[in-house]
Amino acid sequence: MDLMKEFWNGSRLALARSISAVENETEGYTDILREVYSHTGNAQVIGITGAPGAGKSTLTDKLVKYYRTQGKTVGIVAVDPTSPFSGGAILGDRIRMNDLTLDTGVFIRSMGTRGSLGGLSKKSADAVKLMDAFGMDVVLIETVGVGQSEVDIVKNADTTLVVLVPGLGDDIQAIKAGILEIGDVFAINKCDRDGADRLNVEIEMMLDLNTEEVAWRPPIMRTIASKNEGVEDVINAMEEHRQHLIETGELEQRRRERTVNEITEMVKEQISRYVMNKVTSTGEFDTYVDQVFARKIDPYTVVESLVGKVVK
Repeated sequence: MDLMKEFWNGSRLALARSISAVENETEGYTDILREVYSHTGNAQVIGITGAPGAGKSTLTDKLVKYYRTQGKTVGIVAVDPTSPFSGGAILGDRIRMNDLTLDTGVFIRSMGTRGSLGGLSKKSADAVKLMDAFGMDVVLIETVGVGQSEVDIVKNADTTLVVLVPGLGDDIQAIKAGILEIGDVFAINKCDRDGADRLNVEIEMMLDLNTEEVAWRPPIMRTIASKNEGVEDVINAMEEHRQHLIETGELEQRRRERTVNEITEMVKEQISRYVMNKVTSTGEFDTYVDQVFARKIDPYTVVESLVGKVVK
C-alpha cells in the first residue's frame, strides 16, 4: 500500500490521508489501523476539556509551543462542533493556532462531530493511534464543551487537563457535567479576573467531597494563557501525573481498561451491523413493524425472535 509506505517514511500528507480514510471509513481503512497498531502506545496522550470560552485553544497553543522548546513533536486532535449549514467543522479556534501549522514538528487535525457524537470518541481514538504510530511524542485531544460526549472522548487520554475560568458559573457547569471526576490536573485560566480565588476554593471543596483514599489529588494551577503565564507549571503538573501513573502501575491499568472498552465497543458495533443488515432488509421485518404498530404484538417478543434467528 503506497499510502502506508509514505506514512512510514514520515510523510505528513500520508498521515493526513490515513486519518481521512479512517474518519470516512474508506474501503481498506481497517487495514491501515491493523498495520499501525503494534507501533502505538508510545505517545503521551493528554486530554484538554472545559467550558466554552475558557481559553482552551489559547492554552493549548502555549502548551504546544513549550513542548516544542523541549524538542518534542506534538499532534493535536481538535474536536469541533460541526456547522449545521456547511457540514464542515467550525474552525474558529484553529485560526488562533495558525502559526503552529508552519511548524513541521506539529500536526493539527480538526474532527467535526457531523451531528453524531456516538462514534466520535472512536474516530478521535483512531486519529490518536495514527499520530502515535507516526512518532509524535505528545498527542493532545482538545474538545469543545463539557458534555457527556467530551467525557467519552477524553477517556482516550492518559492525563486529563480541565480548564475552567472565573465568572462563567463554572462551578455549577462542572458539577453538572461530572467533569471534576475526570480531571487529573485543573487550570484556572484568565486568573486575573474577579472570582479566581472563589473558583479555586470551590474546586478544592469539590475534591474534598471525595472521601475515598486517593493516591493522586489533582493540583489546581493558575494561568493567563494569553500572557503565557503559568504554562510551564501546568506542563510540570501533567508530567508529575504521568510519573505517578507509571510508578503506581495505573498507566498500564488505564490503558488496559481502554483496551477492554475498545474491544467491547467493536464487538457491539459488528454485531449490530450484522443484525441490521440481516434483519431490516427482509419483508419479515416490515411485517413485524406493522404488527407492533397495530399493537398486535409487543416489541420485546419481536426483538427476541429476530435476535434468536440471527444468533442461531
